[in-house]
Amino acid sequence: MTGVPYFRPNISEEEIELVASSLASGWLTSGPRVAEFEKSFAEAVGAKYAIALNSCTAALHLALIALDVGEGDEVIVPTLTFAATAEVVLAVGAVPVLVDVLPDTLAIDFDRVRSAITPKTRAIMAMHYGGSAADMHAAVAIREENPQISIIEDAAHAFPTRHELGMVGSIGDATCFSFYANKTMTTGEGGMLTTNDPKVAEHVRRLSLHGLSRDAWARFETRSSWDYDIVEAGWKYNMTDAAGSLGIGQLARSAEMAQMRRDIAARYDNAFADVAGITPRNGGEPARNACHLYVVRVDKQKFGVSRSELIALLGDADIGTSVHYRPLHMHSYYTKTYGYEPREFPVAADAFDEIVSLPMFPGMTHDEVDVVVERILNAKAS
Repeated sequence: MTGVPYFRPNISEEEIELVASSLASGWLTSGPRVAEFEKSFAEAVGAKYAIALNSCTAALHLALIALDVGEGDEVIVPTLTFAATAEVVLAVGAVPVLVDVLPDTLAIDFDRVRSAITPKTRAIMAMHYGGSAADMHAAVAIREENPQISIIEDAAHAFPTRHELGMVGSIGDATCFSFYANKTMTTGEGGMLTTNDPKVAEHVRRLSLHGLSRDAWARFETRSSWDYDIVEAGWKYNMTDAAGSLGIGQLARSAEMAQMRRDIAARYDNAFADVAGITPRNGGEPARNACHLYVVRVDKQKFGVSRSELIALLGDADIGTSVHYRPLHMHSYYTKTYGYEPREFPVAADAFDEIVSLPMFPGMTHDEVDVVVERILNAKAS
């Protein structure tokens, strides 16, 4: 064995048959398979409502609108996150207020969140980094102290993730999941918004199909009416039945695939336990962690090579890696627009210099894990 990809899809024959049967049914847009997927997913996370969408970005966008975040409002966002978490804030005319993260978990630092709250703050993006839950006790406490502030969980990494307060997806005012190709379960592209608030659910569903009334949705379900009403301006964010079919199959295997990820993480943990200069990110209690990412920090002084040098050496051995993420405040848009300096959020800046995400996917073999470990140890030796 030589190389190991960063990611490889895990699609079963049963899931292929589900998608094929959906295509053969003649129902290609949002239909009965999407409805079934929504119901099953809501049950899986303990939420009252789930709305399937075409991306997590769409879910984040509609969550803000449904929670009345708009022009001139402020939304607190961790700087160590993907572009979408803040870009949707800009899309609704609000201002993303960046805060630093915790050094061990790399999750949003709620002490920093408290310091960033102003009279204009209307929401907090509680991003669950890597598959482990952010401090939702702190998030809920802030919401109770500040009723005007909504908690939106960016759970793109976090299915199935459990917190002491419950499953991620059942705690915040709205939770947004990703089913992108390399996530813990996939529909190819796709996302889901969960909530316990019927008004938020209804608003999101309406906005996800051009602002059409619920009666207009019924015209697709019953095929009995041509009429429809545009209640407000919306978007084309709905999920297709083919994607929903894949989601149904993936959801049925989600516990199995999560355990595969945890087993891989445990094997990595054991291999790096005594390696100076390689420190796995603290993901908390393994049984509660979705293990979407396996992130290590590389200390050049102790390990002998830098993070970037290690990535290059692994690349030469055809081993895929990634970095999650370059902090938002270090991207040119945010430096030019808001005047952020690279060291303004030192924890995230230090992490960015050292973090690397190693291959992690259901179906990854023990031999493949061992190859990655061996190449890393060889890099230290060289």
